[in-house]
Amino acid sequence: MRIALTSVAAPKQCYLHLITLNLNPLARFMHTDITTNITPPPDLYSANHLINLHAKRGQLDLAHQLFAQMPHRNIVSWTILVSGYAQHRMSEQCFRLFSQMLSHYRPNDFAYASLLSVCDYWRGLQVHGLALRTGFDAWIYVANALMAMYWKNSCNASQDAWRVFDAMEFRNLVTYNSMIAGLGLQEQGDKAMTLFIRMLRDGIVFDRTTLLSLVSSLCGPNQGSDKFAGGLLCCLQLHSCGIKTGLALDVGVATALIKGYSVLAADIGACHELFFETTGVDRDLVLWTGIMTVSAEREPEQALVLFNQMRKEDLCPDCYVFSVLLKACANLVTETTTSAVHCRVIIAGFVNLLDLDNSLIHAYARCGSIDKAKQVFHEMSLRDIVSWNSMLKAYALHGKAEAALSFFKQMDVVPDETTFVALLSSCSHAGMVEEGTKIFDTMYEKYGIVPQLDHYACMVDILGRAGLLTEAENIIRKMPMEPDYVIWSAFLGACRKHGETNAASLASSKLKELDPENSLGYVMISNIYCSVNSFDEGGSIRTMMNRVGVRKEPGLSWTEVGHRVHEFASGGHRHPQVKAIRAHMKELLSQLKKMGYVPDTSLVLFDVEEEQKEEQLYHHSEKLALVFSLMSADNCGADGGVIKIIKNIRICLDCHNFMRLASKLVEKVIVIRDSNRFHHFKDGVCSCNDYW
Repeated sequence: MRIALTSVAAPKQCYLHLITLNLNPLARFMHTDITTNITPPPDLYSANHLINLHAKRGQLDLAHQLFAQMPHRNIVSWTILVSGYAQHRMSEQCFRLFSQMLSHYRPNDFAYASLLSVCDYWRGLQVHGLALRTGFDAWIYVANALMAMYWKNSCNASQDAWRVFDAMEFRNLVTYNSMIAGLGLQEQGDKAMTLFIRMLRDGIVFDRTTLLSLVSSLCGPNQGSDKFAGGLLCCLQLHSCGIKTGLALDVGVATALIKGYSVLAADIGACHELFFETTGVDRDLVLWTGIMTVSAEREPEQALVLFNQMRKEDLCPDCYVFSVLLKACANLVTETTTSAVHCRVIIAGFVNLLDLDNSLIHAYARCGSIDKAKQVFHEMSLRDIVSWNSMLKAYALHGKAEAALSFFKQMDVVPDETTFVALLSSCSHAGMVEEGTKIFDTMYEKYGIVPQLDHYACMVDILGRAGLLTEAENIIRKMPMEPDYVIWSAFLGACRKHGETNAASLASSKLKELDPENSLGYVMISNIYCSVNSFDEGGSIRTMMNRVGVRKEPGLSWTEVGHRVHEFASGGHRHPQVKAIRAHMKELLSQLKKMGYVPDTSLVLFDVEEEQKEEQLYHHSEKLALVFSLMSADNCGADGGVIKIIKNIRICLDCHNFMRLASKLVEKVIVIRDSNRFHHFKDGVCSCNDYW
């Protein structure tokens, strides 16, 4: 039986009950009847409730129609609709309705705050002026909204927001949180911490939002600079505050602290310890993504372990998780794991997602499989500039300059700064001086792109590698900006390659000025002196380096055998099978010497006997990794007999000659990725053509 509810005048309490609860069939029928007729309830109180209900549901057109049909309206009626438009980011309608309201009512603080949340800078100024005239600028909710508006929209956000803050007679937690969040957006972590101390002195208790904003303010691009060197100490203090209040166990706060320790101290151990303290807490996907991001670059295997643990907690990975996983895969030795993650991406349904496809190109290229990177690129339904640049960088990394230049001509998007860095890097690795110079010159002439530091660094590298040191030095002197660390290190590398000690001294001194704690400036100039038998000068540099506490990065290599990554250091002392490796090394050396291998002892930078020099060369980390791969029976199966090795620093000339001859002897492809590029050794020939 259908009950005709519209035939009687329902009392106000009935309307309110049905509108507020909307739980049973009778209420839904009443709601349908009212909205179909677009007739507001007879009393003002119920009509306001109904408009509010539609506004919260996003039914703004219906809410406005009901508003227009109301025979009488009060300030609440106007404010409800203004707030509804603001909550759904409909700024034009919100501003228009607010302007109409001025003819009928004086806006209240809630109307001002709602309108300010969707204002741009110029409209915000108008509203601020109106608030000043009406005296509402001193109301705490309006002042908080004004500060938030200025932080979002003003070019002089800091000055405008501080002006509002200082004029406030009363401040609450929202006031301080708005200021701290704004200072964080402006990368002013030091001022955010100072304001936090002031907040505590004013007796205001902080909450999770305060901690989140403060920790985030410490992790900006300028962290660790002279501008704010105490970031790590502040992070530790905030962590202590979180422990005392119990907020450190909040998932959001823990995620922020993990990022803080990673960025400010590169302390993976502290990040993992903090993560495991959240055991028993409802860890969300963002927290897992955060800890995997920390591990992706420095401990990629650990990122994969964490992913498996996350799956055991019944959390489904999203595209951001897969993006982090692919970043981790890019730092592994082989593409096996990348392929496995690629399969999971497809199974999860994240097909034809631009960001993931770009990450796949990068991961496959970094793992040595440029063919699979090309396959992903050609199968993409949509490509952007990142897609094209990723392939160009892949060609550069693998020393395929001709392919990179040909690929550039096929681009159907406008190139950017990164495009030309990739092209110039390709020319540098291939010794294509003329082509590189032409590309550099046409950047601005044809594409309007002004060369930046990275482009100048590439040009210095191109000219320096080719022995054109004078031209490279002229580039540095004529640059419109101050040369950075990368430019001087490229010039110093060229000086070392061509034995130019005078220019090398200048470059080394510049490197020490720019980064006193980096060993490169000391080690390379010492190596240059020792290579020309000036062992006293080289030794004095090493002594100075030890005196100031600078340590050289040890040479390490990694290879994957039997689905396990093995690490090797020069000397081989770290590996449990070092004796067997050295025994196999002797056998390999005897065969290589018959093929013409002669150890290049000029690279040994100590004044010792020739036999000792040879012994040092034999135990370089990449040689040990190769021997271990050859002696391990499980290595040859899945990858078609390809041996892949990663090295953290540049491969030396002797190891390069060793690998080239070994590839011919053992009839296997040997792929080495050093700190600069890939070397593909096959049948006694390297893909770099001995130019690197």
